[in-house]
Amino acid sequence: MPLPFAIGDLQGCHAPFRRLLDAISAESGASPLWFVGDLVNRGPDSLATLRDVAQLGERARVVLGNHDLHLLAVAAGIRPRKPSDTIDDIFGAPDADALLEWLRHRPLAHFENGMLMMHAGVLPQWDVALTLELADEVQRALRGADWTKTLAALFEKGPLRWSPDLKRMDRMRVTVSALTRIRFCSPEGVMDFSANGSPDSAPSGCIPWFAAPGRRTEGTTLVVGHWAALGLHLRDNLIALDSGCVWGNRLSAVRLSPDPAVRTVVQVECSGCGPTSRNQS
Repeated sequence: MPLPFAIGDLQGCHAPFRRLLDAISAESGASPLWFVGDLVNRGPDSLATLRDVAQLGERARVVLGNHDLHLLAVAAGIRPRKPSDTIDDIFGAPDADALLEWLRHRPLAHFENGMLMMHAGVLPQWDVALTLELADEVQRALRGADWTKTLAALFEKGPLRWSPDLKRMDRMRVTVSALTRIRFCSPEGVMDFSANGSPDSAPSGCIPWFAAPGRRTEGTTLVVGHWAALGLHLRDNLIALDSGCVWGNRLSAVRLSPDPAVRTVVQVECSGCGPTSRNQS
C-alpha cells in the first residue's frame, strides 16, 4: 500500500482540494488520505467539500476540528450562525442529515503507524495512550443518543489546564479545547486563547503548545492543522499543515512517514478561495 498523505485544513475550499487530489493521484495513485479537520466553513464550497471527503469512504481518515464542531452545534440549534459562516448550503442540501451524521461520527484523534493526528495539538502532560483515551471518551459521547446535550455542554466555559482529578464534563471540555483549539500555553500547559497569530505573537508567559518542555508526546510524530499563521511547519516530530488556503495562500499535503527523510510536500495555490477578513480562527 502506498504511504498516506495528510491534507491541511480545507475549510470549504473545494476547487483547490480537487486540484490537490489530482496532484496526489498523479504522484502516488490512491494513497490513503488523512484530514486534520476543519473540512468546512469560511470557504465558498462547504457542501461540495464535505460530500467529496465523505465519499472517499475507507480511504479517508478524518478528525474533527473546531469548525466541524461549530457546524454540528449550529445544526443542532446549540449555537447561532456567525456572519463569517459559509455553511448554509449544507443545511439546505437533500443529504444534509446523512452528511451531518457522518461528520458526528468522526474521531477527535487518530493513531496509526507511530503517528498521531488531531486538529490542533495536545497538552504536555498527555502521552499517546492518554490522548487517545480522552479523545475516545468525547467521541463516544458525541456518537450517543444524548449527543446534543453533550455538545452543548462542551461549548460552555471550562478549565484551561489538565488535572487527572477533573470531573467528566470538565475533562471532556479540556480535551476538546486542546485537541481542536490550542495554539499557545504556558510551559506548564495552561492554555491561552487570547492570541491566534504567529508564534512571535504569543501572550505573555506562553509558548507554542509543541514547544512545551517535557511534552510526553515528544517522541511521536504529531500531525495537525488549525494554525494558519504558523503555516506549513515541518519538524522531525511535527507535521503542521494549515498553510492558509482559505486566506488565499496554499493547500498543503505531506506524504506521511515516521522517517522525515521519506516525507514529500505537495501544494496547490488557493487564490480567491476565502473571505477578506484576517481573523484566522
